[in-house]
Amino acid sequence: MQNKQVRLGVNLDHVTTLRQVRGTPYPDLQEAIRISEVAGADGITMHLREDRRHIQDADVYASRQVIQSSMNLEMAATAEMQSIAIKVKPDYCCIVPERREELTTEGGLDVLGHLSRMRDLVTALSEHDIQVSLFIEANKKVIDAAAEIAAPIIELHTGHYADLPEEHRAEELQRIDEATQHALKLGLIVNAGHGLNVSNVREIAVIPGMNELNIGHSIIADALFMGLEGAILRMRAAMDGEV
Repeated sequence: MQNKQVRLGVNLDHVTTLRQVRGTPYPDLQEAIRISEVAGADGITMHLREDRRHIQDADVYASRQVIQSSMNLEMAATAEMQSIAIKVKPDYCCIVPERREELTTEGGLDVLGHLSRMRDLVTALSEHDIQVSLFIEANKKVIDAAAEIAAPIIELHTGHYADLPEEHRAEELQRIDEATQHALKLGLIVNAGHGLNVSNVREIAVIPGMNELNIGHSIIADALFMGLEGAILRMRAAMDGEV
């Protein structure tokens, strides 16, 4: 059975990265949200990092008021971020691992090592009608743990797949596919993301049961040459096998 059209979540963190470099009021994140949704983004993703290197607290609160699609707040599993999420009430919270020295999120959450904390966080956010996803590796034991603590959604880390040369991706792609099918049997919704671009996204998008892909860096990079709307339209076409 063919997939329904996979949702595209557009991560706009690096719009604000450019702004923060010079401390200017531009580029305007709210305008980027508007353009993204007009171009067909099914959701807007932003990561409020503990060091506030790009997205700022004010961005999160302001964006909640203007997003017309859905808001996906990526955050570390800290008490501070839990408190902010409960105040903002995004549609989704994706819990991600975070180390201040890393350039970007590297690898999946250690759910097994922090099962009690993850359970408490999922429960707390769910009580405020926030759907929680866990950013994890394509590992069946970790997926079982996510189901055990009643996380409704997982987001599979595709960074390892994206980093491999095309001729060596088959094994990693199979691992992601098998993890997806395992999660679906447990009743989980499966998203994926990290490192995806127009050259490698199609193979992930056609995995049966895949719900959503969250993509940011490559879209913003392409936007330098074709504009944000053009970059999103191109990504959508790549996901659909039209380029």
